Amino acid sequence: MSPVQRPEMFIIGAQPVCSQLPGLSAGQRKLCQLYQEHMAYIGEGARTGIRECQHQFRQRRWNCSTVDDASVFGRVLQIGSRETAFTYAVSAAGVVNAISRACREGELSTCGCSRAARPKDLPRDWLWGGCGDNVDYGYRFAKEFVDAREREKNFAKGSEEQGRVLMNLQNNEAGRRAVYKTADVACKCHGVSGSCSLKTCWLQLAEFRKVGDQLKEKYDSAAAMRITRRGKLELVNSRFKPPTPEDLVYVDPSPDYCLRDESTGSLGTRGRLCNKTSEGLDGCALMCCGRGYDQFKSVRTERCHCRFHWCCFVRCKKCTQVVDQFVCK
Repeated sequence: MSPVQRPEMFIIGAQPVCSQLPGLSAGQRKLCQLYQEHMAYIGEGARTGIRECQHQFRQRRWNCSTVDDASVFGRVLQIGSRETAFTYAVSAAGVVNAISRACREGELSTCGCSRAARPKDLPRDWLWGGCGDNVDYGYRFAKEFVDAREREKNFAKGSEEQGRVLMNLQNNEAGRRAVYKTADVACKCHGVSGSCSLKTCWLQLAEFRKVGDQLKEKYDSAAAMRITRRGKLELVNSRFKPPTPEDLVYVDPSPDYCLRDESTGSLGTRGRLCNKTSEGLDGCALMCCGRGYDQFKSVRTERCHCRFHWCCFVRCKKCTQVVDQFVCK
């Protein structure tokens, strides 16, 4: 189990004690000792990844939850499925995001503001400076730390275990690149009365939701791979285009997640809310796997009839309504 999927490991008081962090590989433990101040941000990045995973899969049979309380993703990660590919990618992306931002905010002694080169298409009279998110450092550190666990493994060439290692490394890289590629130039105007006669620009991370959306698209188009005797991953179906370093890959088919199965980490969909009128994945037909659904009524309270009062507050009433809800049998 990769410690990136267990953010609670990284918070032991203000400073983590590396010997007390379960699940670290030998190389990760050395990095922990060298960069103790980074560890809290690795945990923060992992939590960011978990929240994004839960958002992206909120209307799917697998909603980024687990039957194994020992970790967030549990046994889902034991099979090399699309879901595993996404969790590795979004976790690695979260670490890049958190470390890059911590550099900009001066929280880490080994890095500071971004030193990215001035974009060639930036207007000549705009200043390139400010204090940007240090995506280069975040990318490099996340690559060294997150990949250390996989690179230490030594499996026989062409074995299933080696195929899984290569899959994990590919998906880690795809997650890091998603953060790198979505970072963009941000600018601030200067001048009398906001005339914007001068602009200062810097490199800024995208909102993590944008990263999550991009990785979800990669999940939907993930490539099925297999390990060759020469120890390389190859497409199961050679008619498809080979994956780039920005694409997700998987080596095992996904279970249907309809029923509870502790061996795969599936919670099943019994008791899940579904949308009776939807024909999509959140609809009762697909979510409930043909088992049918129960209907019940619930009372929902919302703010309503809000009015702005001068000056300066908003006063609302509370409205209640009875709504029908549907849960899978």
